[in-house]
Amino acid sequence: MPFLLALGLSFTNQRLISPLPVRLVGMENYRRIFADPVFQRSLVNNAVFTVVVVPVQTAFALFLAVLVNQKIRFISFFRTAYFAPVVMIMAVAATIWKLLYDPDIGIIDGVLRAVSGGQLSPGWLRSSALALSAVIFMSIWQGAGFQMVVLLAGLQDIDQELYEAAEIDGASRWQKFRYITVPGLRNQLVFVATVTTILSFRLFDQVYVMTRGGPLDATQTMMTRLVDVGFNQQAIARGSAIAVVFFLIVCLVTLVQRLLLREREAD
Repeated sequence: MPFLLALGLSFTNQRLISPLPVRLVGMENYRRIFADPVFQRSLVNNAVFTVVVVPVQTAFALFLAVLVNQKIRFISFFRTAYFAPVVMIMAVAATIWKLLYDPDIGIIDGVLRAVSGGQLSPGWLRSSALALSAVIFMSIWQGAGFQMVVLLAGLQDIDQELYEAAEIDGASRWQKFRYITVPGLRNQLVFVATVTTILSFRLFDQVYVMTRGGPLDATQTMMTRLVDVGFNQQAIARGSAIAVVFFLIVCLVTLVQRLLLREREAD
């Protein structure tokens, strides 16, 4: 089992290429990674990414699902357009957005310069203050379509008689959304929130393509740090320790989500 192999390696001094014999070092690798300021920054970045992306992307996907659930002309076109980013390979999507964010040739900075008389050009991916926000925005754009499809399927399973009864009782749109739509989508919302949380913690592709963890480690994540330590530095045992920590964090977050949901069900 890969996890057990990583767990075993994390207690050794194993390197990818080294003439030194492999020996047990106990918790030394864990002590070193938690004392590493870059790893500490990666933990914070993963937490920020998750806290922002999970609720914002889920809310945006719910908005899109409600929107494309309407009976209007060309609705199939809109559903396809909103879902299209999902089928795009993440590396390709990240490359496109990297070009869009480019301060020299990118259309985003070009528009900002045009409307500000040349005064505004943030240089998104070159700014340690803005780079992570740029990655977050791109990730929400790319992933919302998948959630939209899941929530759309849930919307179409809600009994329409509930809406008709609420209409007769004089319920407003907001009341119907709050008391019928949201409870009716509970299972789908739990699913998309859990999946998005896990994907947020394994954030790698878009960061690696767009920033390589920079500038000044502003976009480092646990996965980029794992690759850097385990393969670039060839410290595979320390990289395995990062993988074990990542696995335990994801398990803990998932467990907490399930416990909170069970408490709500009990209420």
